[in-house]
Amino acid sequence: MTKNHRGLKIFLKILKNGVVLILLIAILEYLVIPKLTGAKKSINLISKANVGLVLIAICAEVAAIIAYSVLFRTLMHNKSVKLPTLLNINLSTLSLSHILPGGTAPSSALSYRLLTSQGVTNSDATFSIATSGIGSAGVLNLILWISLLISIPFRSVKNPLYALAAIVGSLLIGLIATGILLLTHGEEFVVVFVKKISGKIPFADPEKIEAFLRNIAQRIDDIIKDKNLLIRSLIWASANWLLDATCLWLFIAAFGNFMSPVDVLVAYGLANVLAAIPITPGGLGVVEGVLIPTLHGFGASSNVALVAVLSYRLINFWLPIPAGGVSYFILKLQARKRGIDISKGAANTA
Repeated sequence: MTKNHRGLKIFLKILKNGVVLILLIAILEYLVIPKLTGAKKSINLISKANVGLVLIAICAEVAAIIAYSVLFRTLMHNKSVKLPTLLNINLSTLSLSHILPGGTAPSSALSYRLLTSQGVTNSDATFSIATSGIGSAGVLNLILWISLLISIPFRSVKNPLYALAAIVGSLLIGLIATGILLLTHGEEFVVVFVKKISGKIPFADPEKIEAFLRNIAQRIDDIIKDKNLLIRSLIWASANWLLDATCLWLFIAAFGNFMSPVDVLVAYGLANVLAAIPITPGGLGVVEGVLIPTLHGFGASSNVALVAVLSYRLINFWLPIPAGGVSYFILKLQARKRGIDISKGAANTA
């Protein structure tokens, strides 16, 4: 058996396990839990939902995905890749990350392959993937911290998740800040250290790694110095998270509870910071497990919290899976016209 076939076999096994996992969690969330908490009440709530707010919520989620694609394009040197193509790439990788446990690694590999198939250079693709992901995570933590600062003076906070999320958020922000500081002010130290380590790793090319690190350091320095680019990146990263949180708030409102946006942002931030720990694909089960009790603790009825969160996750988590499959099929057809086989490259990379 060739190396490629072994890699594909491993990938398919992981994919199968991931599908089984998400199906089990889906059955638990959408069939078992609602039955335990009162199926009649949940059905009654759904029948009385404000359809207008539900439609606006769906539009907000679509806008959030578009905002992330704009952020991605903002960080790229190569502006020749059109926004619709980037949107298809991001939907494809989002779909994969919602299927595979620890989906960030294979989805990033797929994103890299799809970007380079569009003519994006290796360094530009790697930088855009890393920066958009890390920068977006940093913005999420800032949103959570600001929401906490506004929320805490107005309510007694006893939820232990606050402390855990604050610790995780602080560590993440600290790691991001340290990485940026080292690359922009300690470039030589980082290059020498990494080259020394990579020289002991089989098949690693220290010279290529050095060139990559210097390129990344230069790009980060360029972004920091370009205030306009930095501000635009922060705006689009914030828009991605805030529009997604708005989708959640609108679903809660659609089922009869008009909660404080700050309270929703705190619950949303807590759930997504903790979901960054790669336990399940896309934080499946973690997000719901944090959002439902936290929203209930902030004043939403238990049934509204349950139905609103499950409805939100239907749009936020489940809908991108088939949508991403369609996007990948579109990209595959476009690549085939140019004589490129992205399916083989994506499978090997993942």
